[in-house]
Amino acid sequence: MAQGLPPLGWLRTFEAAARHLSFTGAAHDLNMTQSAVSQQIKSLEGYLGQPLFHRRPRALELTEAGITYLPVVRDAFRTLLRGTRAVTGQTGDVVQVICNLSLACFWLAPRLPRFRAAHPDVLLNLITELWEPREMAENADVEIRYSVRPSDTVRAEQLCSEYYYPVCAPGYQVTLDTLQQHPLYECSNLLCSWANWAEDQALPWNNPPIISATTFALTMSIARTGGGLTLAHDTIATWMIDQGELVVPFEHRAKMAEAYYLILSPQAERSPGALAFANWIRAEMAADMTRRGYVL
Repeated sequence: MAQGLPPLGWLRTFEAAARHLSFTGAAHDLNMTQSAVSQQIKSLEGYLGQPLFHRRPRALELTEAGITYLPVVRDAFRTLLRGTRAVTGQTGDVVQVICNLSLACFWLAPRLPRFRAAHPDVLLNLITELWEPREMAENADVEIRYSVRPSDTVRAEQLCSEYYYPVCAPGYQVTLDTLQQHPLYECSNLLCSWANWAEDQALPWNNPPIISATTFALTMSIARTGGGLTLAHDTIATWMIDQGELVVPFEHRAKMAEAYYLILSPQAERSPGALAFANWIRAEMAADMTRRGYVL
């Protein structure tokens, strides 16, 4: 069994691969080749004397050793980050915020001027993820996660409860009778699907071909340009609807299985800037719920 610490680069590569459950995703994050990521993981596994991942045909899966080691590695990186901030004097003014791309573009971005006006001394470092991690994202002070239910190991606070529905470009000609003849888009690996939306209203559904994407940002952009219809939910769709870039062609709205959750890191609990941003997020989400007449 190896003694001492493995190289820091191997640990960062392990954390990125575990966060994405993909060597390709880790390679993209770290600006490395997929083969370099694979080799570093093999080196780390050799150093530890046991595998960290099960290599499945289409995805990675953490082994028991990987599940045990991952929070240790993340805690170590957080400790390094806190120490670096203390040395550089950035102890509470710079808040690391992680959320998915669609929320950042369509909900957070239009509201940020309000936060800046209320908290001009708080600097935000905004980081977007396509796939939320199972645990608290590395280096995040505040994370807004879109999920059915985060892992029990994460302290998560549900921010909203809302509905999803089809959207399309203004003037796009579609009826319920012709819907299945049109290009239909949805975000992959979610319960908010076309089939579930149809089932929720007892709409006959013949399982037409559905084009999936990894982010609502892509499917909504396609719909906005008249390329078809996509499913979207209140939080990410309302701003584009208000701007006249999307419309809701049908009345039925289905209850969303997923929700947005607020997750704070331990260091955020001691950061006035992070707490100010978290409280602002809570207030903005609560105001949205009130305007829509929804109950959490």
